[in-house]
Parts: sequence; structure tokens; C-alpha cells
Amino acid sequence: QVQLEESGGGSVQAGGSLRLSCAASGRTFVTSVMGWFRQTPGKEREFVAAINWSGVVIKYADSVKGRFTISRSTGENTVYLQMNSLRREDTAIYYCAAGPSSSAYSLWGQGTQVTVSS
Repeated sequence: QVQLEESGGGSVQAGGSLRLSCAASGRTFVTSVMGWFRQTPGKEREFVAAINWSGVVIKYADSVKGRFTISRSTGENTVYLQMNSLRREDTAIYYCAAGPSSSAYSLWGQGTQVTVSS
């Protein structure tokens, strides 16, 4: 059974940076694609970024292009989300997800809170 565990969330002022990590443990062959999503109260979960097993970035949401960078350490089964130039609207719970394809995320982490203040 694969488990995902996020870390690195916190509070930061607008313009600042945070780096999220998501470690996958267990039978990681199912984690061909790993992605980040985010959700704020009352809104649907929103896609942020995704990366494939070999470290090729699949896609970024338009709202984070040029500011966020997704990367992957295959040997450590860990995916990162470097978030720069953070804005108040980036405040959300960020979730790590994994699955066999970018249209089939079957595993989710518990989420980590990111709060950006002005």
C-alpha cells in the first residue's frame, strides 16, 4: 500500500517562498505521475502541477506558471513544490496526489496548510 506524506507548509508573507515535500512510501510503482492540488474552504480542489516518473513536468496551472516549480527525486520517491512570489490567493490546503496517469490520481496525502499574508 502506498502512502503519501506532505510537509513544508506554513505561514509566509506575500512575495515570500515555501517548499513543499511529498514522500511516497510503499509500492511506489503505482506513482507514475505525482501532482499537487490545492483547496480553499467552499471551493473545489484545484490542480496546481504534475510531473511524471522520469521527472518531466506534465503541466502547471496558469495561475502558478513562472512562480511554482515541481520537481521529483526518483531515488527518494519524493516530489517537491517550490513556491516563489507567493500571493494571498495562494493560501490553501495543498495536497499531494499520485497515480498511474495524470487523469487517474488514486492516492492522496493528508494535506498541508499554506497561508500567505499581506
